[in-house]
Amino acid sequence: MTRRLELWWSMHLRYLLLFFFLTPILYAGDPVEFYAKDLNMHGDKVYAEGDVLVIYQDSYISAEKASYDKNSTVLELFGNVVTLKGSEYQFIGDYMKLNIDRKEREISPFYMLDKESKVWLSSQKSQACENTVNIEKGIISGCEPSNPLWEIYFSSSDYNSESKWLNIYNARFHFGGIPLLYFPYFGYSLDRSRRSGLLIPSFGVSGSEGLYYEQPLYIVLGDSADIELKPQLRTSRGQGLYGTLRFVDSKDSRGSLTLGYFEEKNSYFLENNLQNDRHYGFGFKYQNRSVLQHWFGLDLGGQSGLYSDVQWMNDVDYLNLSSNDTINSVTSNQVYSRVNLFYNEEKNYYGAYLKYYLDLNPQDADKRKATIQKLPILQYHHYLDAYLDQHLYYTLNMTANNYVRQEGKEGEELELNIPVTLQSAFLDDYINVAYKAQLYGRLIDFRSEADASVTQDIYKRGYYGRLSHNVNVDSYLTKGYEEYSHTMVFSGTYTKFGSDKKGGYYALVENDCTSDLPLYPQNCEFYTLSNIEDNVNLQFTQYIIDNSGREKIYHRLSQPVLLTTSNSQEEGLGDFENEFRWNITDKISFYDDTFYSFQRNEWVKTLNTLRYQDKAFNIGFSYLYENKAYKDKLNPYTNYLNADASYRYNKHYKYFTKYAFDVENSIKKYSEIGFLYTKRCWDFGLRYVENNRPVLRQNSITDSTFDKYIYFTLILKPIGGSEVSYRTSDTLTSQ
Repeated sequence: MTRRLELWWSMHLRYLLLFFFLTPILYAGDPVEFYAKDLNMHGDKVYAEGDVLVIYQDSYISAEKASYDKNSTVLELFGNVVTLKGSEYQFIGDYMKLNIDRKEREISPFYMLDKESKVWLSSQKSQACENTVNIEKGIISGCEPSNPLWEIYFSSSDYNSESKWLNIYNARFHFGGIPLLYFPYFGYSLDRSRRSGLLIPSFGVSGSEGLYYEQPLYIVLGDSADIELKPQLRTSRGQGLYGTLRFVDSKDSRGSLTLGYFEEKNSYFLENNLQNDRHYGFGFKYQNRSVLQHWFGLDLGGQSGLYSDVQWMNDVDYLNLSSNDTINSVTSNQVYSRVNLFYNEEKNYYGAYLKYYLDLNPQDADKRKATIQKLPILQYHHYLDAYLDQHLYYTLNMTANNYVRQEGKEGEELELNIPVTLQSAFLDDYINVAYKAQLYGRLIDFRSEADASVTQDIYKRGYYGRLSHNVNVDSYLTKGYEEYSHTMVFSGTYTKFGSDKKGGYYALVENDCTSDLPLYPQNCEFYTLSNIEDNVNLQFTQYIIDNSGREKIYHRLSQPVLLTTSNSQEEGLGDFENEFRWNITDKISFYDDTFYSFQRNEWVKTLNTLRYQDKAFNIGFSYLYENKAYKDKLNPYTNYLNADASYRYNKHYKYFTKYAFDVENSIKKYSEIGFLYTKRCWDFGLRYVENNRPVLRQNSITDSTFDKYIYFTLILKPIGGSEVSYRTSDTLTSQ
């Protein structure tokens, strides 16, 4: 035991002597710890050799040899010098000089690696003071150092280890060893913290719009707000600016405000016969998950919320011009805005909603003024209450609508819905029986001047009341097998109209508004009652679930039997529905939902989807067919085909394609084919896209424009990159 202590003391004596000797000497505001195997002292100089380790501030410096001058407080390290600051980046070199008093460092040759971004920088020499590192002529890349695909050569550089911002001067970009670009200055961040600066630009070429360039600018306003400005130039068409303010005003709320403006060149405006030479609009989105508590300081036990999505624009091109990629822009001739406010507690729900529809077709200016808006909608809902030992249930729902518009009659409407359900189980819970009585009522009143297009004075205060009955009988049967379980549900529902009573507006327009082709459709603007037909609905549902809990088969058959005559259907069998979902294997799935009309003796709707998916392939087909001839004479048929496929060859290569075709009108709606190559330090992609989108011409003519794109994607990780596109456009049809 004594011998072991002597050996331990002999081996570590030099470490301890050097540590206790140097610590008080090297201390100059920041403590320094110095460890080594061998120690020698000559006057005011200390020499160390063998596994030298220096701990200074939050850095760890290792080397083969070291020397320290007590007079100049200069520490020199030789051979395989590695500096690790925390766990974020490394400095590597053969020689390092550290002045403790001045807090200056010199490393040569110099190699720096940022572990998070995997960016490395190599140069002959670097000098540092405090948090700033000045680097002489060198190379930077994010690829494997042994054979980098891309490199940036520079004459000088400086790096701030606190802000993690790197500035590069006289940068020359090499790709595959070939010099391609030169930048007098280039700077970027090595971390993901929010900071102001330029974002990745977007480039494009269009046969009709010329060169496209968009340079986003990101501005940080503080910890809770920022702005993104996106100026754009289309050399043959015009220029514009879109901007978005994003903000967070509490831990439960956030929002954004977007403004945009684009001005057409007069030559492009006249040549393309556009409706407007300026396109502008705005969008405001906001959500708050505790709005009543935050805004009004209310101490409420329930949950409150506010959601806002408000949009306005002068035409559809405001959306088309918002970016160079119109593929992901959902363009429509009608824009829907809404604001929802609610308070929810255990038994009650309160809501207030604003809904506004904006028609973008100026040809329908009169129609836009006559569009009925619901501002606001008030709702109260009482959740399910149970009585008589869970056998009697009831809920209550009440809605108030305020109808407003620029021209025409306006009004208020109150709607009440109270279902009461009595249910029980029989035959040892094999049979469940439920009876529901549903009381429904409406009250409507009108204000402002009558519409001149209305042929008679129908706007009398109206009321409507209805009592309907519903009886449901069902049975659940489940049986387990060795590898799966099988569940079957049989149900039958009988609905009886009961009785109703109406007066005023509802009675005056009833005959016209319940007809398939009303003689005066303008009289039915406020008539939104739906008829209840006496019917029986028979339904069979089955599930097959494997032992892992995964659904193998879902199958549902539904057959309504109409017992009364309606305006669109006759008594007898209604539309039969067959819904089937089959997970054939872990990789193959199939879905089908089909409707057959016995009254018209034809298939009226079918939706089919087949998909194969594994680690390499993802292939899907879907088909939609719908026959609406009995209710829509202008667009009687929908016949639509979609297909998509992707193949991941390995961890680097991915190929993909998409196709959408309107079979009824023989129009290609969308197609895409391309590939993406991904590596540690770069992504490269190429894709060809065809997309059909709407555009508004003069005299309110809506055209269909077919865009053809070629996209080139190049991302240099983690510096960034861009997507360059080439586009041509063809006008297809006028409507």
